[in-house]
Amino acid sequence: MTLPFLGSMSASGFEHSWYFLFLLVVIGFGALYVVVQVLRGKRMLRFANLELLESVAPQRPSWWRHLPAILLVCSLVFSTVGLAGPTREVRIPRNRAVVMLIIDVSPSMQSTDVSPTRLAAAEEAGKQFADELTPGINLGLIAFGGSALLLVSPTTNHDATKTAIDKLQVIERTAIGEAIFTALQSISTVGAVIGVGDTPPPARIVLLSDGKENLPTNPDAPKGAFTAARSARDQGVPISTISFGTPDGYVDFENEHLAVPVADDTLKKVAELSGGKLYHAADIDQLKDVYATLQNQFGYETTRGDASGGWFRLGVFAVTLAALAGLAINRRLPI
Repeated sequence: MTLPFLGSMSASGFEHSWYFLFLLVVIGFGALYVVVQVLRGKRMLRFANLELLESVAPQRPSWWRHLPAILLVCSLVFSTVGLAGPTREVRIPRNRAVVMLIIDVSPSMQSTDVSPTRLAAAEEAGKQFADELTPGINLGLIAFGGSALLLVSPTTNHDATKTAIDKLQVIERTAIGEAIFTALQSISTVGAVIGVGDTPPPARIVLLSDGKENLPTNPDAPKGAFTAARSARDQGVPISTISFGTPDGYVDFENEHLAVPVADDTLKKVAELSGGKLYHAADIDQLKDVYATLQNQFGYETTRGDASGGWFRLGVFAVTLAALAGLAINRRLPI
C-alpha cells in the first residue's frame, strides 16, 4: 500500500552520497542498544529471585518492548537517505523545441485504401496531433508534392496549423528532399530568434508520406531526399518518417486505375541517415497512435528532480510511531 503523504520515494542517484557515512553512527547506536539490553538482562538475572519473578510476571514482553527503538533506528536510516539527496527522473514539458510537420499531398494520397482517403485521414490525425502537442512547442507545417510549401512557420499558436491543414490541396509529384530542406531552413530561422546564446533549440521533423521520391529521381542528388537527410543529421535535426497507407492503394488518374502501394524504402533510409526512426501506419487509428508516441518523445524532456521529500516524511512518520509505541508499551519515550 502506498501512503499518499510520502510522495515519490524512488531514487536513481544521490547528490550527496557521502551522507551515507552517517549510517555508521546509526549502526553504532543499534549495537549500543543491543549491548545495553544484554547487560540489563544479566543484571536482572544476577539479583532477581527467579521463582518470585516467574510467579509475578510469568509472561514478560518479548520483542515488542524493542519496537520503539527499532522504529527510531528506521527513522534515522530514512533521514540519512533524505540527507544524501536522492534524485529521480522528472518529465517536464518542453518550451523552446521546434517541430516541423511535413505532409505529402501528392496525387497518391487520394487513395481510398485508408478511409476516406489517405490525405483526409492524415488531415484529421494531423489536427489532433496539433491539439495534443505540448503548448510551449513551436509547431510548423509544410505541404509538399513536386514542390514544398511552408504553410505555417513554427509558432506556439497550434490553431494556425490546424487551420492550414484544412486547406491542403493536391500537388503533383513527390519531392521529399525539397520538403526537408524547406523545414531545415524554417528551423534555422526560428532558432535564431528563440535560441539561447549559441545553442539552437531542440528540433524534430515529422515527415508523413506514402511513397518514394520521384523528383529528383536520384535521392542522392543535391536536392534529393538522402542528401537532405544527411544535412538534417549534420544540423542535429532527426527526422521521424511515417509510412502511411497499405499495399492495396489505387487512384484514378487520367482515366487509368493506377496502383499506388505504400513504399517504405526511401522513408526508412531518410530516417536512418538523419538519426530518426521509421513508423508505419495503415489506418487513421494507427496514425494517431504514432503521433501520440512522437508527442511523448519530444513533447517532454527528462531532468533530474529532488526525491528527498518522501524519505524525510517517512523518517518523521517512523519517529512519531516510535514515540507512540514507547508510551504505549514501555510507558516512556524511546530515548
